[in-house]
Amino acid sequence: MSQSNQINVSKNTVPILAIVALAVVFAVGLFLVGFDQGHVFSIAFGEQAFEDSYIHELTHDMRHAAGFPCH
Repeated sequence: MSQSNQINVSKNTVPILAIVALAVVFAVGLFLVGFDQGHVFSIAFGEQAFEDSYIHELTHDMRHAAGFPCH
């Protein structure tokens, strides 16, 4: 009669790639909410994006709630 042994391996660590991806998402979000004054849209709209500040206007109240001065 043959016996088979089952080996269970559980991995309880968070993958490094997941931590790096989360850090990148956090950094981009922090830049957009806290510091963007038209930089993101200037790639497509040029100098007009700095005058319109779409992201600044969309995140204006969130900036103040988070403690970022913006004007």
